[in-house]
Amino acid sequence: MTGTSSSESSSTAIDVVVVGAGPTGMLLAGDLAAQGLSVTVVERRPREAGTLTRAFGVHARTLELLDSRGLADALVTTGTTLDGLRLFGRLTLDLSRLRTRFPFLLITPQYEVENLLRDRALEAGVDFRHGTELLGLSQSADTGTVTAEIRDAEGVRSTVEAGYLVGTDGVHSSVRMALGLPFPGESVIRSIVLADVQLAETPPGLLTVNGVGDAFAFIAPFGDGWYRVMGWNRTRHVDDSEPVELEELREIARRALGSDYGMHDARWLSRFHSDERQVPAYRVGRVFLAGDAAHVHSPAGGQGMNTGLQDAANLSWKLAAVLRGQAADPEALLDSYHAERHPVGSQVLRSSGAIVRLAMARTPLERSVRWAVTRLLSVVRPASDKAMGRISGIGIAYGAPKGSHRLAGTRAPDVQLAEGRLLELLRGGGFVLITPPDAPAPTGPAPLVHAHWASGRTTTLLVRPDGYIAWASERPDPEALEQALALSR
Repeated sequence: MTGTSSSESSSTAIDVVVVGAGPTGMLLAGDLAAQGLSVTVVERRPREAGTLTRAFGVHARTLELLDSRGLADALVTTGTTLDGLRLFGRLTLDLSRLRTRFPFLLITPQYEVENLLRDRALEAGVDFRHGTELLGLSQSADTGTVTAEIRDAEGVRSTVEAGYLVGTDGVHSSVRMALGLPFPGESVIRSIVLADVQLAETPPGLLTVNGVGDAFAFIAPFGDGWYRVMGWNRTRHVDDSEPVELEELREIARRALGSDYGMHDARWLSRFHSDERQVPAYRVGRVFLAGDAAHVHSPAGGQGMNTGLQDAANLSWKLAAVLRGQAADPEALLDSYHAERHPVGSQVLRSSGAIVRLAMARTPLERSVRWAVTRLLSVVRPASDKAMGRISGIGIAYGAPKGSHRLAGTRAPDVQLAEGRLLELLRGGGFVLITPPDAPAPTGPAPLVHAHWASGRTTTLLVRPDGYIAWASERPDPEALEQALALSR
């Protein structure tokens, strides 16, 4: 108990309870509320907690998702952009080659992302309950609801009844534990040191990552005179609670990067360990898991927060369609969340794990493998493009039914249409149908927006609210289009 009162209030019914007010939870909650649904966010931390956070990079695909919510341009002004990633001291991935409006990595503190998402969610009517923890949950097949038992900062217990509940409450997820789900995996790196510092010397402009012998480090500029520095010493394994001194990080940087660049005046120092874990099921009945509650991995590649935000974008429109009675097959649509996002989580575990293991290469065999990989990515453009697509999220695609058009399940690029950019047209939260200029509006169930190619293209595309292509055809086929629209809504 965190208070003296044990009184219990009556249950209240809403559409969705989101447990966890990090970026994943706030994007999800804001999406649902923007569609007119009632949403309560339960967060055990007080409102003022968490202005210094670990995540610092926003990748291109995440910026596209934020752009489709009208938030990307404002976020870009809060940080600095890097058009390349330097790995292992000799390999640079040229992000400027990405086919997107955002061909870069945005370096900005996580709290800047949270501030934008929180403001949007509050404006949409989300009910935030800070200082409140989840004690347990139960699901009822008879009523079609999930009931969350919660306790506020004064110790008052109550229950909240909802149509669905989503756990976005991090690696120690109380939702995952309440479901009794395992979180298989292992600790990969112990005693990683993290800090925000100022530097006396300016390091290279690119995100610099390198591993030498027993040391691994990177430096990234925030753009306001502060830098995020992370370091790891293979020979020093201590508990996360062990105090951190700036000199420890200086020494790691000197060994891994050749210089500590005169780092000083740390505003934040922390020590943590890195796990690689993934829950086997992202959905259990009316309860879902997203973000770190579903998957955690090494910080290499800066994919953690980005993957969680992409989870939320995938799930939110599906929940909204079901709750608004617009899904032809509600269960199949909700099941597709796990089917699409679980493989992505597995892929991120593999790619981030590969980066950190290559960076930590110590034996001659390991170093020769790292040399071969960096050589391949340096000289074979398709290989480097694929690597950039995975890290940035631009290359992520979902499976499509057998016989589907080759574009089905792929990300829709932000093309210029007669009515405006695609990402602007997606800001209403619905589907966008793109047809040739002379195509009539479809009959029957229709997407929110019917747009037309500004060029002479004849392909018909049905784009989902999360920016992926649900259906495509190279020739007019009104019957197939109506079937696609019916299945999509």
